[in-house]
Amino acid sequence: MPFPGVGVWLTAMRVVLGSDHAGFQLKQVVAAHLRAKGFDVADVGTFSEEPVDYPWFCATAARAVVDGSADRGIVLGGSGQGEAIAANKVRGARAALCHDETTAHLARLHNDANVLSLGGRILGPDLALAIVDVFFATDFEGGRHVPRLAEITDIENEEAAKPAPGTQDRSLPTS
Repeated sequence: MPFPGVGVWLTAMRVVLGSDHAGFQLKQVVAAHLRAKGFDVADVGTFSEEPVDYPWFCATAARAVVDGSADRGIVLGGSGQGEAIAANKVRGARAALCHDETTAHLARLHNDANVLSLGGRILGPDLALAIVDVFFATDFEGGRHVPRLAEITDIENEEAAKPAPGTQDRSLPTS
């Protein structure tokens, strides 16, 4: 195998997929690939190339990973960037936008990414499937990366404890 830390496929793994219209076709290819490998694949939509907004689909996929309904998730859109951002708004989601096998490998190895984001307008099917394979075959290294992930969780918790934007008094103190 070309990457250290790459393990074997977990064939009983539960995977959730979510996409917008721009990621729909690639999502179909990825879903078929994962099912052929023996994965249990759930698709939260969208189910056509009819234009839709992506945040709900991506958050739904990320929530399934965080609540344990799925082991990992994949979100797909035109570039994958907005999809990663939306998924990362879910506390506990660690979505990684990957454009090649190396970024997928490092996302799992160092960041324990639990959601993969792909761009259907950026990646061809062969490269996308290679990225998926590396993402699912790579184990988290642990070690020096564990405290860093704990720091990310601390940031999430601090942000979650703050009042929602726009609800705070933003006036300057008077003297």
